[in-house]
Amino acid sequence: MKRKSFIMSLVVATVVLSGACKKKTAENPELANNPFMKEWNTPYGVPPFEEIKTTDYLPAIQEGMRQQMENIQAICDSKEEPTFANTIIPYEYSGELLTKVSSVFMNLAECMNSPEMEKLSDTIFPLLTRHGDDIMLNAKLFERIKAVYNNREKENLNDEQMRLLEVIYKDFERGGANVPADKQARFREINEKLSALTLKFGNNVLGATNDYVLFVDNEEDLKGLTENQLATAKETADGMENAKGKYAFTIHLPSMEPFLQNCQNRELRKKLWTAYSTRCLDGNYSNKKIINEIVNLRLEKAKILGFDNYANYVLDDCMAKNADNVYELLMKVWEPALAKAKEEATQYQKMMAKDGISGELQPYDWRYYSEKLRKEKYDLNDDDIRPYLALDSARKGLFYVCERLYGLTFKENNEIPVYHKDVKAYEVIDNNEVIAVVYMDFFPRESKRSGAWMTNFREQYYDRDGNNHIPVVSLVFNFTKPVGDKPAMLNIDETQTLYHEFGHALHSILSRCHYPTLSGTNVPRDFVEMPSQFMEHFAFEPEVLKVYAHHYKTGELIPDALVKKIEAAATYGQGFINTELLAASILDMDYHTVTSPVSIKLPDYENQQMDKIGLISSIISRYRSPYFQHIFAGGYGAGYYSYTWSAVLDNDAYQCFKDHGIFDPATATSFRTNILEKGNTADAMTLYIAFRGQEPSIEPLLKNRGLK
Repeated sequence: MKRKSFIMSLVVATVVLSGACKKKTAENPELANNPFMKEWNTPYGVPPFEEIKTTDYLPAIQEGMRQQMENIQAICDSKEEPTFANTIIPYEYSGELLTKVSSVFMNLAECMNSPEMEKLSDTIFPLLTRHGDDIMLNAKLFERIKAVYNNREKENLNDEQMRLLEVIYKDFERGGANVPADKQARFREINEKLSALTLKFGNNVLGATNDYVLFVDNEEDLKGLTENQLATAKETADGMENAKGKYAFTIHLPSMEPFLQNCQNRELRKKLWTAYSTRCLDGNYSNKKIINEIVNLRLEKAKILGFDNYANYVLDDCMAKNADNVYELLMKVWEPALAKAKEEATQYQKMMAKDGISGELQPYDWRYYSEKLRKEKYDLNDDDIRPYLALDSARKGLFYVCERLYGLTFKENNEIPVYHKDVKAYEVIDNNEVIAVVYMDFFPRESKRSGAWMTNFREQYYDRDGNNHIPVVSLVFNFTKPVGDKPAMLNIDETQTLYHEFGHALHSILSRCHYPTLSGTNVPRDFVEMPSQFMEHFAFEPEVLKVYAHHYKTGELIPDALVKKIEAAATYGQGFINTELLAASILDMDYHTVTSPVSIKLPDYENQQMDKIGLISSIISRYRSPYFQHIFAGGYGAGYYSYTWSAVLDNDAYQCFKDHGIFDPATATSFRTNILEKGNTADAMTLYIAFRGQEPSIEPLLKNRGLK
């Protein structure tokens, strides 16, 4: 997942850290020793995390906003005719301090949260929202930008400059620049409310996820769990108050997934699953009212901007263009996926009957019987695989793929400051030159949101003097921590997650764009997942496994027989995987294609929408509404479909590699230069065709997922 918060996309996308233009700091004693006001004397100018205190953020953000508004006012006060040079360029490079502070604050609010940070977020997010609106609704500024846009053919701009102008102009349109004066106050109010609500939604999910623990006293109740899983649960409990000697299971995925797959005790599976799937529905962390408000506020905002629903507002800036195109694609995959899921359910129902269990297959049964059948059908046991997928080995395999494809090497640098002891920092080297810094944050903690994502502490860009500023990339995961003398070991899904997020990182690492607005992953939402999903394909290629998959204890190379089993089972369970993903995508679209205000009652509304598409009762949407962070807190509102849209692209792209050889130099160079280096400097489909020579076909997707 490429994480960009609502506020980050609204404000920070238009500003950049640049040393080209020094600002005069207002007289403010609070800023005298503020680390954000100083030049960072760290390797590659990364944040000096140990020097930054929670109290430093607010005054630095306020000063950053003041400085940027000073920059904006200078553009507006210019007596010269508006040109690309005197309007677009100074606007693009405005707000260096604000970006410097915001990038650190927003990243750490996701992975180093605390009551103090949450309280600070409640203050800072509304400030940033108002600041963003002050820029987007600045009539004088937009008048100058519009003048440049209308005269763009006379400016003699190169392709990247033309693209920047077009993107900025559209950003202002979408940001409300054309909103009538009598509606601007309400527009601002909506934006402020949305920023507060999305923040509250995410905090509720984090709180509810951290609050639940299933304690089990008797090991006899945990038959089916492996020795390693039991050891992890015992170590988790030992670290909790009054729980020593017990076994503790949480609804964080690294704890929950193995439990649901292996625990024979159906009642305990039901208990843990119910806690997971009903998070934030009721109680202190309820998100029901918040969802209702968000949906209606987004609809109102879209209508003010001239769209009939929020989805069409979002999609107008994406490859899909409108909701009809999204639904058309989703249903093309939904029908074969649901048919396959029903076949899977029939098999599991028969297995339940053999176990003497009457009644219908339930969601808390699915993973258990899926894993059981996988073992029977392919003789493929999750615990047979994990010893060959130690985290360090999997990471080395990932680096090997990057070296073979793009000539990149990676060197851990312990001198680079990190924000937590578990974080590792790497230099990315290309032709003996460091081209990026990458942070990798692997393990869960209470201060970190669930899931996995990629963000930047700094985008790649060239300043006005032509100096290239290398990106500083952050990758955040929630993998199971090492236990005792055993290293952290991954399963198949977690290994693919590692490759997925690094695909996002490569999009930023290899960026060669002049302007931060167009750099790296700042591309349409339904294109951003393509490079990440593309990288997943390499994780279990036999040629790659032979390089990195060594047994953590014996050093033995993964046996050919096990590799063949992994290959044979590659499309196993794809009915479930695709159905739950598509159900979530359709649910997202349903929320955001309403055309009149709604009164949403949960779980009734969600159940009705899922019944309409025929979702079987033993599967639920990948994320139920009350904890669907992607769409209500993570910037994917009316955009969750993008995983499937991008999948058409990534499967078609990988087919090209398969046709020519997965490490074919010419194909890899074309992918790098036409897609990874280009950011948003051209239309996404134009970039794809430049690489592939044609538009993508859906056939490789259906084939690779076993749906055809």
